[in-house]
Amino acid sequence: MSESVVLGVIGGSGLYQMEGAETVGEHHLDTPYGAPSDVIVESSVGGRSVYFLPRHGKGHRMLPSEVPARANIHALKQLGVTHVLAVSACGIMREEIAPGDMVVPDQIFDRTRGLRPSTFFGDGVVGHLPFADPFCGEMRETIIDAGAAAGARLHAGGTYICMEGPLFSTRAESNFYRDAVGAAVIGMTALPEAKLAREAEMCYGMLAMGTDYDCWHEEEEDVTIDQVLAVMKANGALATRIVAEVAARLPAESDCACLSAAQFAIVTDRDAIPPQAKERLRVLYGRYLD
Repeated sequence: MSESVVLGVIGGSGLYQMEGAETVGEHHLDTPYGAPSDVIVESSVGGRSVYFLPRHGKGHRMLPSEVPARANIHALKQLGVTHVLAVSACGIMREEIAPGDMVVPDQIFDRTRGLRPSTFFGDGVVGHLPFADPFCGEMRETIIDAGAAAGARLHAGGTYICMEGPLFSTRAESNFYRDAVGAAVIGMTALPEAKLAREAEMCYGMLAMGTDYDCWHEEEEDVTIDQVLAVMKANGALATRIVAEVAARLPAESDCACLSAAQFAIVTDRDAIPPQAKERLRVLYGRYLD
């Protein structure tokens, strides 16, 4: 069954607001997992409502491991968001990708350390979802087309290494990710965000902006946060144009499989689920709990 498409944007380092977009309203939300990173700003982009949330909060107040990913995804779900465009600054792991290039990854390799709550299940409810392809195909195609239309130098596909941070990689780690994993980019925030979006039955795609060569490149400087922010600032307008192009290209309705990904996920007998757990999960799984 098709659903009306509603776009949410999670902005990463250097992208804290939608420049040039008409603000329609602000949403101050609470969730069973606490407050999201910041106020969610509703903007009109090409006649379509787009909900924007700065991942690290305005002023960049939160470490990657401190980002309240469950609250962020839940809050967007409350607003009816079906499709999420995640924008992230990333280190580059391939010679052919240059700083300022955009990458639309198709895989994730998890190098976080279990510090981040990464599921809506638990506390009396057991659920399992497939995650073989962590990024939505519909969103990936839309982002790729949008990037081309906006004039970006864009690379389709590649593995995103998600590390814990906040420190950047050692040289040994950086070379391992290149040689053993064959990674395209490295960042600190795709997880658990992508996992939670799948559990929440959202179509999740990422626009990764290459900012630096981490520390593997023998002819380039090792990464510093100054490099990252400088490249993000220089390309912020391009990222905003791509967001607008994504908004213009998404269909009015979608029947993507991501939107019903949890249909058979809950294995706990419904009569055994505690009432407080049902209430906690009502926004996410109300149609499956009764």
